[in-house]
Amino acid sequence: MENESKNLVRKIIHIDMDAFYASVEQRDFPEYRGKPLVVGGSPEGRGGVVATASYEARKFGIHSAMTSKKAQQLCPYAIFVRPRFAAYKEVSQKIREIFSRYTDLIEPLSLDEAYLDVTLDKLNIGSAIAIAEQIKQAIKDELNLTASAGVSINKFAAKIASDMNKPDGLTFIGPSRLEKFMEQLPVEKFFGVGKVTAEKMKRQGLHTGADLKELSQQRLVQLFGKTGKFFYNIVRGIDNRAVQPHQETKSISAEDTFSYDLDKGEELNDWLIQIAKSAFKRVQHYEIYGRTLTLKVKFEDFKIITRSTSFTSPVTELNQVLETAQKLLDHLDLGGKKIRLLGVSFSNFSETKPRTRYDYHQPTLFPPTKI
Repeated sequence: MENESKNLVRKIIHIDMDAFYASVEQRDFPEYRGKPLVVGGSPEGRGGVVATASYEARKFGIHSAMTSKKAQQLCPYAIFVRPRFAAYKEVSQKIREIFSRYTDLIEPLSLDEAYLDVTLDKLNIGSAIAIAEQIKQAIKDELNLTASAGVSINKFAAKIASDMNKPDGLTFIGPSRLEKFMEQLPVEKFFGVGKVTAEKMKRQGLHTGADLKELSQQRLVQLFGKTGKFFYNIVRGIDNRAVQPHQETKSISAEDTFSYDLDKGEELNDWLIQIAKSAFKRVQHYEIYGRTLTLKVKFEDFKIITRSTSFTSPVTELNQVLETAQKLLDHLDLGGKKIRLLGVSFSNFSETKPRTRYDYHQPTLFPPTKI
């Protein structure tokens, strides 16, 4: 069967739950239904950031990673609730059980989205579109939630497709129209293209996939580094990345974006302690200890830098974590800039087990509590 699968065109499904955290809250608490609901943060005090907003809240322009203060300005009567990660993980496991009825090739990207390779599905259905329809219906019938699905011959196209008709959508991008679709795609939609890269592309006169296609691979690499090779292939509909059921853990981290930019001082130190504790708690939970600790800093101008310290043996004590993180921050030259985000991560693990990626990074969401 392995040799047979190599000769087949891949059938990839990307499933993305619709406003997942908010939808679970509205399902479990009828009083939230039909109302603008914000999960994460609080309009009081420092507030934190939005984890997910219901579709009713999104109509006001509220979105993930927005400060709760800004969210309340956009919709003064929005309802703010704390996230219940235990509940979301439980639902996520049930979604995963539905996926596993059709294939074992499942690559979770987070609690609410995953790739599925159904080239050779367990039930011999054969049609990826039919499988996606059945999965969506099972999620609706069994969990009272909706999901959107994208179906194509590679991961990139399937992920793009799943976002095209939200909520409760299903979009198929077949091989015959894949390359044309990529030519028409705005550069902002391409993997690896953030705000800064998109602006750089537009300064070069690159607005769509068709514009990227005009450049040679060598020129794209000159302009965008290693990602240039990916751009060269993907605009031609080529993405050979396989669905990976297990991923080796490379880092465990926690980070948070502040509701306003901070200078060095007691308040920033409080945040650092909270974030470092959150990261170390995850390390302890998974019982894999790293020898390298990294501090991530995003400045008010959105520039990101990292500073790391490595040890000869794994870091297993919280005091060592806090002392190291504090030293990295103390030795940081701000150059007159303020800080809008801090993150702490562990890597260079001495003993690593296969884990799915969503286990390892979640925003801390809430400001530190002083004891």
